[in-house]
Amino acid sequence: MELTLCLIKPDAVRRDLTGSILFMIQKAGLKVVALKMVRLDLNQAQGFYHVHRERPFFGELTEYMASGPIVAVVLAGDNAIKRYRELMGATDPTQADEGTIRKVFALSKQENSVHGSDAPETAAFEISYFFNAMEMVG
Repeated sequence: MELTLCLIKPDAVRRDLTGSILFMIQKAGLKVVALKMVRLDLNQAQGFYHVHRERPFFGELTEYMASGPIVAVVLAGDNAIKRYRELMGATDPTQADEGTIRKVFALSKQENSVHGSDAPETAAFEISYFFNAMEMVG
């Protein structure tokens, strides 16, 4: 069983899409093993996205992620990282495949509704950023 992190971003939480996104995830066969709503401050958002610190979009991204509540979710399943990334769709919703979360819900390349880990190493860091072992079930 592989684990991955899903973040339902501020734009989706603001539009009350949490349930719809979780439904798509569970319908795709991924299991929710941890879930919480949090509000990142700017320093926390910068810490989470530290790997992008030198990228030109870092400031906008971290300000956006601190702009409202997010829902952090740990997903489990065989090949969970790959399966969830396919379900999310391309970062740019105009390039996302039909039926993906971003094609259905994203507003723009930045307000693209969800985040997902891209590799086992990043999943381990990202999951531990939001959850401790006692918060993981299943």
